[in-house]
Amino acid sequence: MLTTIQNALKTKEIRMKLLYVLFALIIVRIGCNIPVPGVDAKVIQEMFDNNQALGFLDVMTGGSFSRMSIFALNITPYITASIILQLLTIAIPRLEEMQKDGEDGRKKINEYTRYLSIVLAVIEGVAIIIGFRNQNLFTAGGYVPLIVAVVALTAGAAFLMWLGEQITEKGVGNGISIILLINIVARIPSDLSNLYTTYIAGAGNLTNAIVAGVIILAIILAMFVFIVWLQDGERRIPVQYAKKIQGRKVAGGQSTHIPLKVNTAGVIPVIFASSMMSLPVVIASFAGIQPATGPNATVFQKLLTVCNQSDWCKIGSWGEFKYTLGLLVYIVLVIFFAYFYTSVTFNPLEISNNMKKQGGFIPGIRPGKPTTDYLTSVLNSIVFLGAVGMVIVCVLPIFFSGAFGADVSFSGTSLIIVVGVVIETLKQIESLVLVRHYKGFLGN
Repeated sequence: MLTTIQNALKTKEIRMKLLYVLFALIIVRIGCNIPVPGVDAKVIQEMFDNNQALGFLDVMTGGSFSRMSIFALNITPYITASIILQLLTIAIPRLEEMQKDGEDGRKKINEYTRYLSIVLAVIEGVAIIIGFRNQNLFTAGGYVPLIVAVVALTAGAAFLMWLGEQITEKGVGNGISIILLINIVARIPSDLSNLYTTYIAGAGNLTNAIVAGVIILAIILAMFVFIVWLQDGERRIPVQYAKKIQGRKVAGGQSTHIPLKVNTAGVIPVIFASSMMSLPVVIASFAGIQPATGPNATVFQKLLTVCNQSDWCKIGSWGEFKYTLGLLVYIVLVIFFAYFYTSVTFNPLEISNNMKKQGGFIPGIRPGKPTTDYLTSVLNSIVFLGAVGMVIVCVLPIFFSGAFGADVSFSGTSLIIVVGVVIETLKQIESLVLVRHYKGFLGN
């Protein structure tokens, strides 16, 4: 990794790209601290401090949501729009044709994604502002401040979407992911400071402080190593192509492989599951509804007790079914979305047909339906391993938060995103270095 960065910094062209990315990220962090006009940011910050369920939204936006800055929506509308369009390619044949239509089709889909992102930003902005208005979090009355706030939130989301595309074109690629990365990383120093203050500085004596520090460091390093393995792990299925005689030449006959990643669906299942569990709590927070379990409690209030992540792993709460149920539902959702999203993005039948057309086959497996069944069987087992790995990564921070009160913003979702984006960005930089090297070699 260090060698890749050193080689990149030696090349002026790549160095300028990295400086462009750095300048863009500075703009992002400045915008995350500019408040929306007419909103009482201090009161909103107190609301977030008293409601841990809103922390997921705050982490994804780099703390700008709790500050209610102009970047409060951040790039979440764009990510949501991208996922929606990707899922719609199954239901709408026209979108599926565009996806297979090469560069022109992808440009058209990107254009639709931008339009849908703006629509989602307006809808989310209106919902948030109405919720805040109902709780008297605006410093000014009337409808003009509300309209200005919605416009500011929408403009902030649109600007970050444009900035992400600029980083992709003029920087080192993965613009949207890099913005998401810097938002998450921006919260980590304060979380580490909180851990130090609570468990090391407040340990009482030097021995307990050293033990606590070693345990915290070991857990963080172990999770990072496990996530790296989860992100890079893959099953390679060998493929052999039959030899063909074309004129006087013999073509084909080479061997290759189909790489099936262990974490095929990436972080999408975790985001879906976390969003679904957080949605009722977010709605209740804006509506001023409190969770309750008594005989007079409504169904929605009882649902809030199940969805409240901060109560899932508290010592002494396992005897109460509602807390255990919430954690079990979360685990089931992660596994379900892992299979669902993989089925959307990976089609064994299409791969089997393409292999058959090109004269390829898996050694020991007949072409056609047997190949499709074999790929499906292998994929199902790999997806399950990846889903279990994601569950472990996501449940561990929840367990330590509930059992020991170690409240940190870098949850399993955040760590998976950070590791995935860093690995992908380093690969992009490495490819830029290689391309630059070959260009220089050919130029000489």
